[in-house]
Amino acid sequence: MAYDTVEKCSAPSNGDWNILHWILGTICMPVAIPLMLINLWRRSLVAKQRKLLPGKVVLITGASSGLGEALAHVFYKAGCKVILAARRVEELERVKKDLLALEVVGTAYPPSVLQLDLANLNAIPTFANNAVAIHNGIDILVNNGGISVRAEAISTGLDVDLKVMTVNYFGTIALTKAILPSMVKRQKGHVCFVSSIQGKIAIPYRSAYAASKHALQAFSDSLRAEVAAKGIKVLCVSPGYIKTQLSVNALTATGQQHGKMDKATAKGMSTDECAMSILNSLLSNEKDVIISQVTASAAYWVRFLCPPLYFWIMEKRALTTEKEE
Repeated sequence: MAYDTVEKCSAPSNGDWNILHWILGTICMPVAIPLMLINLWRRSLVAKQRKLLPGKVVLITGASSGLGEALAHVFYKAGCKVILAARRVEELERVKKDLLALEVVGTAYPPSVLQLDLANLNAIPTFANNAVAIHNGIDILVNNGGISVRAEAISTGLDVDLKVMTVNYFGTIALTKAILPSMVKRQKGHVCFVSSIQGKIAIPYRSAYAASKHALQAFSDSLRAEVAAKGIKVLCVSPGYIKTQLSVNALTATGQQHGKMDKATAKGMSTDECAMSILNSLLSNEKDVIISQVTASAAYWVRFLCPPLYFWIMEKRALTTEKEE
C-alpha cells in the first residue's frame, strides 16, 4: 500500500510533462518574453540616462530627513548639483555635511542649502528665484516636502485640513509654478511629485492627507499634458509605506503632533530603496509609478477592479483602527 503511494507520487509522466510544456509554451512564454524585453530596454535606458546626470541641478524639498534626505544622497552620488530645501536649516546643514563626507566616483559638487516653508505661499516666488539663481536653472524639481494626519474626519478641525492642503498641495504647486518658467525658457526640465498610494486610494483616518495627495495626482496629470510640447517631463510617484518619521510627525485632529510610529510605517520599505526607485523612474521617463509592497498595490487594483469589495474592506479597517486608537 505504502509502495503504491510512493509510486503514484513519483516523477510526472510524459503526458504530464507535455501538458506542462504546453502551458509554458502557449501561455507563459508569450507573456514572459515581451516583459523580459521591456525590462532589458528599460535597464538600458536607465543606464544611458544615468550617464547624463552628472552636473544636473536637482532641487529637493523636504530634504532635511526621511525620503528627502535619501534622495539627496542618491542624486549627490550620481554627480548632481543638489539644492537642499526644508524648514529646518540646521538639519539641512547636517545632511550637507553628511553628503560632503561621502566618497563619490567622479566629480562631486558641494550641495546648497535654502530654507523653505511650503506653508508660507507668499515667500515661495522669492525662494524659487534664489534657487534658480544658484546654478542659473533647475533641471529636476523633486517635490517631496509634506505632512500627514492621523485623525477622524468628523473631529478634524478645518484649520488642520487647511494646513495639510496648503503644505502638500498649494505649497507644492506654488513652487512648481514658480520654477516652471525657467524650465520653459530652456525648453527642458523634469518635475517629480512625490505623492502617495493614498493619492490613488483613500483609507480611514487619513482624509486630509489622502485629499491633498489626490489633488496632487490630478494636478500632475493635467500639467504633464500641458508641458509635454515644451520639453518638460512630469513624474508622479506614489509610494506605499516607507520607514520614516511621517506618522510620528503627523497631525492629530487638533493639530498637535501624533507622536506615534504606525505599525505599517515601521515595517515599510527603506528610504534608500524608495529613493533609488524614484531615481530609476525618472531616468526611464516614467509618468505615473506606484512604489510599494504587494499589499498596497493589491489594494489599488481591488479599488480599481472591484470597488464594492474595497469599500467593505475599508469599513472593516475603520472599525479595527478605531479600537486600536
